[in-house]
Amino acid sequence: MASVERSKLIGVIDAGTNSARFVIFKLPEFEEIAAHQIRITQIVPRDGWTEHNPVEVLEAVRLCAVEACHQVEKLGYVVKDIAAIGITNQRETTVVWDKNTGEPLYNAIVWNDIRTDKTVDRVLARLPEQNHNHFRALSGLPISPYFSALKLNWLKDNVVAVRKACREKRCYAGTIDTWLVWNLTGGPQGGAFVTDVTNASRTLLMNIETLHWDPLLTKTFSVHPDMLPEIRSSSEIYGKVKDSSVLDGIPISAILGNQQASLIGQRCLKEGQAKNTYRKGCFLLYNTGTRYVQSTHGLVTTVAYQLGRNAPPVYALEGSVAVAGVAMNWLQDNLKIIKDIKESEQIAGSVSSTGDVYFVPAFTGLYAPYWRKDARGIFCGLTSFTTKHHFVRAALEAVCFQTRDILEAMKKDCGINLNKLHADGSMASNSLLMQLQADLGGIPVLRTEVHEPAALGTAMAAAQANGVDLYKLEAEIRGYTGVQSHHETFLPTTTEEERNARYTKWKMAVQRSLGWAVSKKSEAMTDERYSLLASIPAGLFLATTFLMLVHSQRR
Repeated sequence: MASVERSKLIGVIDAGTNSARFVIFKLPEFEEIAAHQIRITQIVPRDGWTEHNPVEVLEAVRLCAVEACHQVEKLGYVVKDIAAIGITNQRETTVVWDKNTGEPLYNAIVWNDIRTDKTVDRVLARLPEQNHNHFRALSGLPISPYFSALKLNWLKDNVVAVRKACREKRCYAGTIDTWLVWNLTGGPQGGAFVTDVTNASRTLLMNIETLHWDPLLTKTFSVHPDMLPEIRSSSEIYGKVKDSSVLDGIPISAILGNQQASLIGQRCLKEGQAKNTYRKGCFLLYNTGTRYVQSTHGLVTTVAYQLGRNAPPVYALEGSVAVAGVAMNWLQDNLKIIKDIKESEQIAGSVSSTGDVYFVPAFTGLYAPYWRKDARGIFCGLTSFTTKHHFVRAALEAVCFQTRDILEAMKKDCGINLNKLHADGSMASNSLLMQLQADLGGIPVLRTEVHEPAALGTAMAAAQANGVDLYKLEAEIRGYTGVQSHHETFLPTTTEEERNARYTKWKMAVQRSLGWAVSKKSEAMTDERYSLLASIPAGLFLATTFLMLVHSQRR
C-alpha cells in the first residue's frame, strides 16, 4: 500500500517538568499508536532552586522522536506519514541562550523555583503600596516568583554571561517551547524564534488584551524586547524541522502550555467548562470564552488558546493548588503511614469518614486563592479514636477542599455555578479521590479515559492548523464531537447541608494554619526555644507537631 493511502499521523512533543515524551496519534480518531519517554534530570543547586539542562531537554526530545518513529515503522507506517508536529510544554520555565552559537548561557530555571523571592521584593519596593497585583490589569498575573519575568530579571542580575550577552545584543530568552522550536527549525541558521499566546501569557511580560509584549512590563523587569520571541497563535505553521533528525521536513504547527493543552484535550472548549489536573499539585482552568475576567478572588487570568492567526483568543481563569500528590508523598516518605501512593485509596477507603479530622497541607504556604506564605501545615480535630486511616483520608479530602476553594473563587469572579468538573492527571486514577471531589464540591466529576489529554489537545490543534487542514477543532466548539470522548462520571452522594458544614470546618482549619511562619528578620522569635524550632526543617517540624498532638491525646 502506498504511503499516501495510509492514515495520516500527528506527532506531539511533550516537554514536561520531569520527563520528555514524543507521542504519535493516528487520524481521524486521534488514537495513540506510539510513544517514548525519557526522564529529565532535576538539578537542585540549593534548597528551593530547580534547574534543567536545556541541551539535555533538547536531546531527550530528539531521542524520544527516534524511538517513537521506530515503533510506528514496525506498524507499517513511514515517518513521512507524520503530517505535522505539535509542542506542549511545562510553563514559566525560562531559558537564555546565545543566538549566534545556540549555547545556553545558564541552566533553565524551572517554573517552581523560588530563588526570585528577593527579586520580587525589589520590584515591589518600587511600586505604589508594594502591591502584588499592581500589573494584574495589564498581564492578568500577580507579581510572583513563578513567572518568567522575575527569572529573567534574576539571570541578568546574577549571571555574568547573561548580562554580557544582553549588552552585546546576542541574548535570546524564552520558555521551553521557544527553545525547542528555535533549535528544531535551524537554530543559528534561521531557526524560528517564536512562542504562542498561552506560554507568553505566563511570563508577566505580555499584555493580556493586545497579546503583545507590553512596554511598561518589559521596562519594569529590565527585559529588552529584542530578547523575546515573536508571539504567535497556538495553531499555525511556525516552520519545518531542519536539524537533520528523523523529523526533518515535517512542519511544527501547534504550541500550547501543558495545562491549556489539557483543557483542549478534555474538550472544555465552551465558556463555563472547566478541568482540573491532579498531580503533585492541581491546576484548575475555567474557560471564560473570548472575554478575559480580572479576578478579585486570588485567581490568575490566562490565555486558554488561539486557534489560528485570525481567530479570537479564548481566555481562562486559573487556580493552582500547591500540594496534592505531594501530600501523599509526605505521608509515605516522612511519616511512613503508607507504603506507596497507590495504597492510599485502599487505606482511606477502609474508614467511612475522617473522624472529623482536617488536614491543611500548607508545607510552603497556601496558594490560590489565599496566597499566604506564612501558612503552615496542620491537622485539626484529633482524638484518641484517630488512626492513620483517618489521616490518609483527610489528606485526600484536603485536595478536594482546596479545589473547592478555587471553584468558589471562580463562581465569585464569573457569577456562574459550574455544573461539572473534568478531571485528569495521575492522581485522578484514585476513584475514592474522584468521589470525594464530587461529594465535597457538589458537582459531577468526569474522569477522562485519555491518559495524557495535554498531548491529545496539542495533536488536535496541530492537525487543524491552516496548511495542515486534517481536522476541524471549531466543530468541537459548536457541539459536534468528531473524536470519541469517554468519561467515567462520579455523582455527588452528600446533601448540600452536609458538604457545606464540612467546608465550613475546612475554612476554620485554614484560619488556624495562617501566621505560623515568621520572617527570619523578625525580632519576635528571640527566645531560645523558638530559635530551636525555627532551625527545624518544615517537614520535620510538622511531623514532630503531629506526634506530640497524638501523644497528648493518649495521655
